[in-house]
This record gives sequence, C-alpha cells and structure tokens, in this order.
Amino acid sequence: MSKILDGKKLAKELELRLQKDISCFDSMAGRPPGLAVIRVGNDPASGVYVSNKEKACKRVGIESFVFNLDSKTSNEDILRTIKKLNNDNKVDGILLQLPLPKGLNEKILLREIDPDKDVDGLHALNLGKLIKGEKGPRSCTPAGIIALLHNNQISLEGKRIVVIGRSILVGKPMALMLQAANATVTVAHSKTKNLKELTNQADLLVVAVGKPQIIGIEHVRTNSVVIDVGIHRIHDKSKEKDKPDLKLCGDVKFDEIKSKVKALTPVPGGVGPMTVAMLLVNTVDRWQFHCGLSSTLGDLLP
Repeated sequence: MSKILDGKKLAKELELRLQKDISCFDSMAGRPPGLAVIRVGNDPASGVYVSNKEKACKRVGIESFVFNLDSKTSNEDILRTIKKLNNDNKVDGILLQLPLPKGLNEKILLREIDPDKDVDGLHALNLGKLIKGEKGPRSCTPAGIIALLHNNQISLEGKRIVVIGRSILVGKPMALMLQAANATVTVAHSKTKNLKELTNQADLLVVAVGKPQIIGIEHVRTNSVVIDVGIHRIHDKSKEKDKPDLKLCGDVKFDEIKSKVKALTPVPGGVGPMTVAMLLVNTVDRWQFHCGLSSTLGDLLP
C-alpha cells in the first residue's frame, strides 16, 4: 500500500510553528508580519486562493492587505499600487496573484516588486539567487514540495527525478531546487518525445502539466514517488443525478497508480496546502529580516 504524503497535516504543523515564532518576536519587532496580495479581475480560482491565504494569515497572526482591482485596471495603476507597497513599512511580502487578465504585462509587473518583499520568489533577482545557490525567497509550490519530501524522510540525493512542466511558477524552480539537493533531474514538456520511457526511469516524478488525469499507471515506475501539482474540477460520473457532479482531481490518475507507487500526494490535500504554508513561511522570514530579528526558518527555505 502506497504512503499518502499529507500536505494538509504538515501545513497545520507549520502554521503552529509560525504562530509561536510571531508570538515570541512580536514585541521585539513592534508590529506583526504583513502580507499584501494584489488580485486583478474576477477569476473564480484566484478568488478561492486569495480567500484561503487571508484565512491562513489570520490563523498565524499575519496582517493581511488585499487589493481587489478591476479587470480593466491598467498596468500603470497596478504599478502604482506595487510601488506604494514597496515603500510601506507594514508590508513584508507582496504577492501578485496570477494569472492576470489579458492585456496586462506580467513580466513588467513582477519586475517592479521589491525583491526583498517578493514572497513568491518570481523576481528575476531571486530566480538568479536560486540558480547561484544563494539565500533568498523561493517559489512557494516547489519549496512546499521540498519541505513535504523532507518531512517524510524521502531522500533526494543521487535520485533520478523527472519534472513534467517547465513553467516559471513550478517546473523551472522545482528542477533547480532538486538539483541543489543533489538529484539528477530531467525536465519534460509538451515537445518531449517518448515520455513514458523517460518517466519510467524516475525514482521520483513531479507532475505539473495543468491537464486533468493525464498521467496514468503506464507512466510510473514501480515503487517510485509521485508528486501531483495539478488541481482541476471535472465531472464525476459516479454521482447520483440529484447531486453535484463535479469533483477535484489532479494531473495524475490517483486511483490507478496508488497500488504501484511507494508514495504519492493526494488532490486535494497534498501540494496545495503546502503552497499556502510556504507563502506564510516566506512572509515571516521577510518580517524577521526587515525587523533585524534572527531567522528561525532556515531549515524550511531550500
């Protein structure tokens, strides 16, 4: 029977740890940590993510500043908001919620966030630090995956790992973090040939494709570890007619592969909670840095 890598459980443990750290250092800092989230438009999934982040901030004691901007907001107006937050001493972290509505320039906007407040690790300077192996904010989803693997005593050194997906949010920083952990990493993508051959060589498979249930039993090696980054709503044919017919799933066919692999993440409850937890970790780490406090979170920052 495969081991379920419970991200929800670990995220709760990390929240308790952050709660204690904030409580211990709050009087020395003179203020709580502050996280600003900029959401542009009315994308439903983004709305859920932002709401979850607000609730998580409240649970641990982080002050949350949410800016809900109209979908027709210009690049210039968003830049003004970012610059204002860059200069706000109550704000330790700034997150620009992606995806943005069409017509907005994601690269320019991310570039204007103060690298010291870039809690999503997407500023070019912080990505450069990751490449060079220097300390700095790390992208939340890959960092959460690394923390989940470490918590479950899954060694990465010397392992053959395949990452499917090359986005700047997950695939590329994930590969760099795994390389930093001394793994041998291959990045696959939409143009990769003979994908099944490649994935069947992997001790660990990270799937960040963005397509529901695209990876099945034929893609995975016996006794490997599978990390499913995707989350989708699909029709559930097993539901009765008078009940909602939607269910959540990932990029992987969970039920199909669970008897073959050694460990895997569920959807929901796997990678998702760890992404939010690492956003909180990054925010508290930035707060400690800005307030001249000793860092207590070095073990969580790959």
